[in-house]
Amino acid sequence: MNDTLLVVAAIALFIIFFGLLWFARKRSAKARKWVLVDGSNVMHWHNNTPNIQPVKDVLKLLKSRGFTAIVMFDANAGYELFGKYKHDDAFSKLLGLPEKHIMVVPKGTPADPFLLSAARKQRAQIVTNDRFRDWAVKFPEVQEHGLLITGWYRDGRLHTSLQ
Repeated sequence: MNDTLLVVAAIALFIIFFGLLWFARKRSAKARKWVLVDGSNVMHWHNNTPNIQPVKDVLKLLKSRGFTAIVMFDANAGYELFGKYKHDDAFSKLLGLPEKHIMVVPKGTPADPFLLSAARKQRAQIVTNDRFRDWAVKFPEVQEHGLLITGWYRDGRLHTSLQ
């Protein structure tokens, strides 16, 4: 009888422990501060020339501020940077992010509606200097203060409107 009680107690503790662990992970995932990065825009921030370094600098800053970033690129980003098409996995390796945090939109499709839809769904800010004026009717939130985080380089250093 005592052995049965010990087994039942051990199983109950096992279930409670993993239930709490699951709950903590679920809560932690929801507590993340998501931010979207307009990679095709940010890569032009330094001297208006395509360069991956501004994207890396932005990601480093966001990470230091506790944000989890997702980077979206237009399909031509690889051509602009490397002279050939690059997909999610190439940018993932280049930026040191999980592939699920990178999106190169399909050819012939602008990244803007993907960015704006994801921002709406995740209630996330977007790092970009784009004002999305062409999309303001469908996404009126682009006119709200605080949605867009802008940036620039001065004296070789990154500056942003991130509070």
